[in-house]
Amino acid sequence: MPSAELQAALDAAEAAARVIRELYQRNLAVVTKADKSPVTEADVRAEQAIHDVLSKRFPSYGFYGEETGRHAMDAESIWLVDPIDGTKSFVRECPFFSTQIALYRAGRMVLGVSSAPAYGELAYAERGAGAFLADKRMRVSAVSQIDAAIVSSGNLKTLAAGPRWARYGELVTRVNRIRGYGDFVHYHLLARGALDAVIESDVNILDIAALTVIVEEAGGTFTDLDGGPVTLETTTVLASNGPLHAPLLAQLR
Repeated sequence: MPSAELQAALDAAEAAARVIRELYQRNLAVVTKADKSPVTEADVRAEQAIHDVLSKRFPSYGFYGEETGRHAMDAESIWLVDPIDGTKSFVRECPFFSTQIALYRAGRMVLGVSSAPAYGELAYAERGAGAFLADKRMRVSAVSQIDAAIVSSGNLKTLAAGPRWARYGELVTRVNRIRGYGDFVHYHLLARGALDAVIESDVNILDIAALTVIVEEAGGTFTDLDGGPVTLETTTVLASNGPLHAPLLAQLR
């Protein structure tokens, strides 16, 4: 039985999905924001739909949205929302985009919902209650050797420009398979045991906040590329099934 907070996040994600389904593949006008990322009518309306649900049920909570920014960040509990994570995919009519909703409290993410209406997946988790894909419990793999691992990478621009790039290249030669599923997709695959680790170097916390809870509640480990905990300022990711985490960190240092 989901908590009132998780139920609100699920309902908000469904409200956003209704907006997104209505506008997907409609050749919407695209505006480029100051940070050079795209935004469409669907982003704005989906975030408003999410905000309407969450603010009605939890009016005292803070809200940090991709399109509307930070509000009441001194609140004890703060919703973190990306209405369409993967707007470029949305615009190009590629189904690899999702709605990400997380709840942040006492310095960590306590629940997460990852809804991909065009792809047809809904993953969610709450601290201490496990991670689920639809109604099926998710569990990470037990792979423990790098040479047996399937690793997926995304958003590697910063990695390619930095000192870890050569180490990453060595890792590519060692793993069983290297893929680049990207966005929410490789985190869902990791959480259900279909791959073993995810590496990224250019992310915003709104892209990954919900996914940290989902991966960890599925039994995995989620840190930045230095092995540090995820915070509101995190921009890099090493997510794994757990046994592979220390070996992968060592390889990338």
